[in-house]
Amino acid sequence: MDQSIYRSHILICGGTGCVSSGCKEVRSSLEGELARHELEDEIKVLETGCHGFCEKGPLIIVYPEGVFYCELKPENMERLVEEHILKGKIVEDFLYQEPVTNESIQSYKDIEFYKKQERITLKNCGYINPEKIEEYIATGGYQAIGKALTKMTPQEVIDEVKDSALRGRGGAGFPTGLKWQFASEAEGDKKYVICNADEGDPGAFMDRSLLEGDPHRIIEGMIIAAYAIGADEGYVYVRAEYPLAIKRLRIAIKEAEEYGLLGDNLFGTGFNFELHIKEGAGAFVCGEETALMASIEGKRGMPRPRPPFPAQKGLWGKPSNINNVETYANVPNIIRDGAETYKQVGTEGSTGTKVFALTGKINNTGLAEVPMGITMREIIYDIGGGINDGKEFKAVQIGGPSGGCLPEDKLDLTIDYDSLLEVGAMMGSGGLVVMDEETCMVDVARFFLDFTQSESCGKCTPCRVGTKQMLDILERITIGEGQEGDIELLERLAENIKSTSLCGLGQTAPNPVLSTLRYFRDEYEAHIYEQSCPAGACEELLGAYIIDGEACVGCTACTDVCPVDAISGEAKEEHQIDEDACIACGVCVEKCPVDAITQ
Repeated sequence: MDQSIYRSHILICGGTGCVSSGCKEVRSSLEGELARHELEDEIKVLETGCHGFCEKGPLIIVYPEGVFYCELKPENMERLVEEHILKGKIVEDFLYQEPVTNESIQSYKDIEFYKKQERITLKNCGYINPEKIEEYIATGGYQAIGKALTKMTPQEVIDEVKDSALRGRGGAGFPTGLKWQFASEAEGDKKYVICNADEGDPGAFMDRSLLEGDPHRIIEGMIIAAYAIGADEGYVYVRAEYPLAIKRLRIAIKEAEEYGLLGDNLFGTGFNFELHIKEGAGAFVCGEETALMASIEGKRGMPRPRPPFPAQKGLWGKPSNINNVETYANVPNIIRDGAETYKQVGTEGSTGTKVFALTGKINNTGLAEVPMGITMREIIYDIGGGINDGKEFKAVQIGGPSGGCLPEDKLDLTIDYDSLLEVGAMMGSGGLVVMDEETCMVDVARFFLDFTQSESCGKCTPCRVGTKQMLDILERITIGEGQEGDIELLERLAENIKSTSLCGLGQTAPNPVLSTLRYFRDEYEAHIYEQSCPAGACEELLGAYIIDGEACVGCTACTDVCPVDAISGEAKEEHQIDEDACIACGVCVEKCPVDAITQ
């Protein structure tokens, strides 16, 4: 362990988002500049997990001042070292600027993106080196398992989790303590705890970021669960597409074993626990718990009928408890600080916080942890910074492929499990995709159904055949071949699939279609009866472009970019578009400086 005392620490976000935008190169350049000035013994550079503001990476925070720099490049490091590190002068050009006021902000706490967040599970992400167990311990890590093993009985642990009213963060929102109680009461000579880190929703990266930024928190939560239900072995099922998460999780498991926090006779209590990693091949259906267990067993990932539930007959036929990454991440806080403290955040029916991945047509994409009970408007406009390019908000998809699309009049809806179900959506694992006025809701439904249909394991007929029939109808509608009765047929198919599919994934697959029909039925009708796409997004329903001769200045910008040479005309003269040759790609509209091209 490094015992040196440094006058400054520089934290570099090392989550996947910042890695993809060049944080490794920034770190290398920074360390080179520090070495050039012989500052290695004075300045400590640390690579952390995701800080959340992915839109602005690579990110650096310089302590003790706490100055937040963003959108950095390797060539910026010379100036940062020479001005900030050597002279103590804040480099204004590298600070975050508020988009409306252009005000430069030094501390991340003063940035709107962070102001309404309440980071509990993400508390350490962005602040500690996830590959050093000592840093997790320094933040209070592993105190909860010490308390549980030495001062609490397994039933007292379960009761504490029950009292916290923690609900599963993987989608369904089932009470976690009750789930543990079932597994605890199940008879068996062997029991397992399993962490579902098979995060497959489009646009979701909550679990990945937690595993990358604070893997010991998940390990500690799993050990507590194992003690509570009487298990001595566990698995983290994580998709192989998360190499950084897997790497850091492996390091964390090895460190915990070396410190005696995993293995035999933990805290001298006689309790044993062994933890393994199982890499998944990326099948969406393996997010369903019985399919996940089949995959761990080496079988094809396909769900099985329930009951029996995993708590009675799970992995290898033994009683098993399955929670997702974020659920386990809440447990150490509950045990260490108590259920009453935990319940001070959130609502009565939905306690604590929820982590959301903000994506889509929103200014601030990234990871946000917010208290339950916050409104959708606050998330999208206060944290997310509103819609890109000043366009109008149209809808938000919450809950991934199993969720629903909500319109503008639901922006003031409070985010909790029950209120979302009432309006035809669901919390899901935390994906939140924002859409603007140019988004076609019929095409959105088609996109999500195409995803779930292609990911269907094919075991049950309603999901395998029914989703294909729904997808065929949606594809016809988006190319102008919709028919009278298609809407009603979609509704009937959706209800049949929901009521007869084998597993939760099939049962929720029609949700995007049902929610868009509920709130955007007029768009379906326009596609079918008027052969038009109100959002102007479905190319087959768009006519050829035309040029307004009076507005055209003959600049030739459109002829230069047309991919099919459908535009003719000499410089400084009126141009024309050959409607038969035009493919309505819209490139000419984007390039026209006088807005002379319309459809």
